[in-house]
Amino acid sequence: MKSKPLGKSRLDRFISEACQISRRDVRLMLAKKRVLVDHKIASDIDLIVDKFSHIQVDKQVLQDNQASYVMLHKPTGVVSATKDEQHQTVIDLLTTEDKNSLHIVGRLDLNTSGLVLLTNDSRWSEQLTLPEKKVAKRYLVTLAEPLTTDYIEAFAQGMYFGYEDIITRPAKLEILADNLARVTLVEGRYHQIKRMFGRFQNQVVALHREAIGSLFLDENLAVGQSRSLTENEVEDIFS
Repeated sequence: MKSKPLGKSRLDRFISEACQISRRDVRLMLAKKRVLVDHKIASDIDLIVDKFSHIQVDKQVLQDNQASYVMLHKPTGVVSATKDEQHQTVIDLLTTEDKNSLHIVGRLDLNTSGLVLLTNDSRWSEQLTLPEKKVAKRYLVTLAEPLTTDYIEAFAQGMYFGYEDIITRPAKLEILADNLARVTLVEGRYHQIKRMFGRFQNQVVALHREAIGSLFLDENLAVGQSRSLTENEVEDIFS
């Protein structure tokens, strides 16, 4: 039998293509209870499987892909890319064997530190990145000049970006100290935070992402280190 991992598919189609047999033969397999999906006997030809479904016929495993979800504490000076000829990448920092199969969920600029998520599960990453999901991202921002309460209203109203000809969605700004703010966004325009503070001629000295949605950077995770997400952390995104 030839294993052929696929995306979403009907069970009978998957087995037919993986084993190079007719769908009629697949139906006979199902009737004889020779097929297991996620370690349970499968009998429904219309069952939808995906690339993370464990599929077995008799003692032959046709597919056994594992979903992977990783949290990384990104340092400054590291690029959010899979490959780069000049800089170290977030992939280079990982120690997992499957790191080259992962994609980045919400990139950070070279000089921005903090939470980066990586996964091989596109369904999960879409829950975090699709604009209509409006998932909040939270940042700590260190400024060159002191903040005033004028910033709060300006961020809440949104700002016009002429290059894109758009008005940013409302953002929440909290003043934590004279030169320190927390900003929460539900979008990620190019250099958005730096450009918003640029309207006040106030340079961003440091930018650090604390959270994406319900996922907060693990305070015990040292700069440059990573860990797998817990089952609850993964499921929280779908709920």
